[in-house]
Amino acid sequence: MNDIMNAAFIVALLSAALRLSVPILFAALGGMFSERSGVVNIGLEGIMLTGAFAGVVGSYFTGSQWLGALVAMLSGIALAALFALITVKVQINQIVSGIAINLLAVGLTSFFFRALFGITTTPITVNAFSPVSLPGLSTLPFVGEVLFSQTALVYIAFLLVPVSWFILYKTSWGLSIRTVGEHPTAADTVGIPVNRVRTLCVLASGALAGLGGAFLSLGQFNMFVDNMISGRGFIAVAAVIFGRWNPKGILIASLIFGVADALQIRLQTAGIGIPYQFLLMFPYLLTVVALTGIVGKTVAPKALGKAYAK
Repeated sequence: MNDIMNAAFIVALLSAALRLSVPILFAALGGMFSERSGVVNIGLEGIMLTGAFAGVVGSYFTGSQWLGALVAMLSGIALAALFALITVKVQINQIVSGIAINLLAVGLTSFFFRALFGITTTPITVNAFSPVSLPGLSTLPFVGEVLFSQTALVYIAFLLVPVSWFILYKTSWGLSIRTVGEHPTAADTVGIPVNRVRTLCVLASGALAGLGGAFLSLGQFNMFVDNMISGRGFIAVAAVIFGRWNPKGILIASLIFGVADALQIRLQTAGIGIPYQFLLMFPYLLTVVALTGIVGKTVAPKALGKAYAK
């Protein structure tokens, strides 16, 4: 118990929680734009997996983690474009389409990873993001290690929160997104291209979810492993609901889930007398509990999940 309560444990826990919240935050912000426009993107899990794979491939062949992250975003956009075609253009059920995207991503990433690198017992490692120590801030007691010794993608993720809020609530584009998600017929009447707005929002969700996947492979694990997203895409969908489709709420939700994930890792290393299987399921259990407590108390966009045709 003393090991759990000491300062070093708390600093390590909070620092890990911040990092582990980032892939969820990226994907959830993307999911927010998609759902605000009326499209449920259950395919975030598969898009994140594709981004994780593409990030490693891009970094491996270019030698640059930044180009790897860019390739991850492009791969996310490509898969999101397929999802948008199916759901917005062809108007197939969004939930079913999202599940199909997830299954497709599992097969594609596994096949192409083996096609490119073969079957090896040694993991393929790549150039990854290193922590950026901010001069004068990273040396501060406690907060320096937690807040100011993270990778660049961590700072980008948290910077995207106010940027997303500004876009959604202070720009005409954001007003169009919210109008399309609430009253698509009225939006169409005043000249807003409903399906174009929805398509662009889905593409944005693909870019951000792809970047979230790249954070795991380039900023956390330094490699790609089959199914390495481990449900974080679904947790991101839950974070959108828990955060009430608002960037500020999504930030809080992502941090809560990040703390839960970090806690199960740190408690395992602390060797406390709790079965590790329970600790592994703790973040997912928290997700279910959180949704159980909030579903029915939130008001989703009125046109969420509903296809629009003139």
